[in-house]
Amino acid sequence: MPELEQFEPLYTADEMRAAEARHPDLSELMERAGARAAEAGLRAFPDAASWTVVCGGGSNGGDGRIMARHLENAGKRVRVVDAKAEEAELGDPEVIVDALFGTGFSGEPRAAAAALIDSINASPARVFAIDLPSGVDASTGEVAGVAVRADATVTLHARKVGLVVAPGRFHAGVVYLADIGLEHVPTEAKLATAELLRSVPRRREQDNKYTAGHVLVVGGSPGLTGAPSLSALAAMRADAGYVTVAAPESALPVLEQRLLEAVKRPLPEGERAADAVLELAEKASAVAIGPGLGRDAKELVRRVLAEVPLPLVADADALFELEPGDWPAPRVLTPHEGELGRLLGRSSKEVAAHRLTSVREAAARFGCVVLLKGPDTLVAAPGGGVLVSALGLPSLATAGTGDVLTGILAAFLAKGMAPQLAAAAATVAQQRASIVAPQRAGLVAGDLIEALPQVLG
Repeated sequence: MPELEQFEPLYTADEMRAAEARHPDLSELMERAGARAAEAGLRAFPDAASWTVVCGGGSNGGDGRIMARHLENAGKRVRVVDAKAEEAELGDPEVIVDALFGTGFSGEPRAAAAALIDSINASPARVFAIDLPSGVDASTGEVAGVAVRADATVTLHARKVGLVVAPGRFHAGVVYLADIGLEHVPTEAKLATAELLRSVPRRREQDNKYTAGHVLVVGGSPGLTGAPSLSALAAMRADAGYVTVAAPESALPVLEQRLLEAVKRPLPEGERAADAVLELAEKASAVAIGPGLGRDAKELVRRVLAEVPLPLVADADALFELEPGDWPAPRVLTPHEGELGRLLGRSSKEVAAHRLTSVREAAARFGCVVLLKGPDTLVAAPGGGVLVSALGLPSLATAGTGDVLTGILAAFLAKGMAPQLAAAAATVAQQRASIVAPQRAGLVAGDLIEALPQVLG
């Protein structure tokens, strides 16, 4: 796995239990957790005078009771609601503290707990969750039934997977990280930081345009020339030294107008198209196939995946009816939820509800790195854990951003980065570009491309 400083650990429930088991005094640990939770709550809502703390029967409820004591010591009016005793009256507080379930919760809340969660969500009070909102699975981010919608969450020791992966992440609000004195244990999932971009190879003095990374982009049927244009431009702005675009001859006039620096090569019709791509790939370092390709090119995709001995990213139309194969070099698949649903034979809604499980299943089935796009982009490798990137803005939800990601990823593969690391770094670069770009409303994919040199500089 990549160096830890480029990633933040994301804990499952089992991993959190393993970390807690190393601490010699669990009562001291709970006291510290409640105190840190109170500090974070007062930081989040400094002007709130009245608080209701909803406590369950487990350790999360214990944290809540200790937090309540610290809030009282700070001069706040505090009501404690004991859910285990079937208390349900919340009062009229300014802040409700959710200490109902802890990291060990999974599945769907029972009826009484679900009713209490509904009452919390219906209250006009602001909501502060301890560790993660009740009803969210800490290990997956899944929400099987109702879940608390928090305005802020304090997570103890480290972030949990469920705070970062949708749909759980949409329930957490602003997340505060509280150190409670535990040692870290190894985690399967990690959250990428902007420091990851330091691992992207920079050009050396002895490099030429070919050794700096030569990307071959295959796509661009008539009417769909914008997609490969964005991929090619993104690859160049991601510091690839040379970019070739292979497209049907009928699409070349448009590409000639849009792309000055990239080399354009025509693809013949029928079976000869794959032969042409194989010949062009002999001079390339990595291949991107799919942007604007059209869904009638399944045989071309099959042959390129099966025969090109280079790292390759397959996106968009290259994913249509794709089947696993015995591929000669690393492959990275970059589906969104709908595309991944088709690859796995299920609905996009089901993938959205089980993002982590779905991307892991796809990586195992196809035997390669799979990047599931979304607000939290997940990068899974067979037996290699999951890297999560969640640095971007909602402005990324616009047409063409996936083509930009494909170009960045292809450039990083062409520079020799390992596939999972390249995929995570490409996602970080794209998401950072959404922050650096001056546009918030009205951002278009091309704005990301213009921001890339600043992100990678």
